[in-house]
Amino acid sequence: MSETALVSVSRERDGVALIHLNRPPANSYNRAFLDDLNTAIDEVRWDGDLQAAVLVSDLAPRFFSAGADITNFQSSTQQQRVMTVLHAQEILLKIERTPKVFVAAISGHALGGGLEIALACDFRFAAVGEYRIGLPEVTLGLLPGNGGTQRLTRLVGRTRALDMMITNQQVNAARALELGLVERIFAADELVEKSVDYVAQLAKGPTLAIGNIKIATRLGADLPMEGALALEREAVWRLFMSQDAAEGLAAFSEKRKPEWKGR
Repeated sequence: MSETALVSVSRERDGVALIHLNRPPANSYNRAFLDDLNTAIDEVRWDGDLQAAVLVSDLAPRFFSAGADITNFQSSTQQQRVMTVLHAQEILLKIERTPKVFVAAISGHALGGGLEIALACDFRFAAVGEYRIGLPEVTLGLLPGNGGTQRLTRLVGRTRALDMMITNQQVNAARALELGLVERIFAADELVEKSVDYVAQLAKGPTLAIGNIKIATRLGADLPMEGALALEREAVWRLFMSQDAAEGLAAFSEKRKPEWKGR
């Protein structure tokens, strides 16, 4: 990470990590921010004691993230701009391909690339409020290039996503819940705690199965049915050979609570 980390990791209870976004004034991303985000994701990926992560903004309640640093883009070369997009896409794909659950806890404006970070997470929980959530890139003569055109479409449907992006439609938390853009809404002072509670319960459960369910669901959704079923079969075959599956079957037969090992 950079000397003064713009994204950092702290450890909560029960194997849960908090990934803190902290680049004042709006968590707009530049190369250093993306590098630190990449390092934070890798830390969660490689740490066997961490089973889930919640992305939070240290700048709440004003911002979750306002997206790309436009001033930085203006001073960049065309090649640097293209590489920034590629770098961001590759980092966000890591969230999708990590067999641990990631939740974005949104309690301030989540716009452009900031929303795209949240879209890459498995779940989006939001605080009650009138802050804005949307992809306004069209107002710059651009499009959401960090997965927004694809992930938003998969969440809310093609025509609704298209309408939101081409008309710069920005919604509040309540409307985002109606659209399926976020899955839960909590009071602002409870958002992080409730998000941690959710993933902590998962972290105490059969994490090997949960991780495989995530990968099969997320990656399989982009495959033809035959390929998706093959992915599912491979996942369940691996689980059949795991200690957790043996324990789960034995506990069911013996009418007791299973003791999960995550292996």
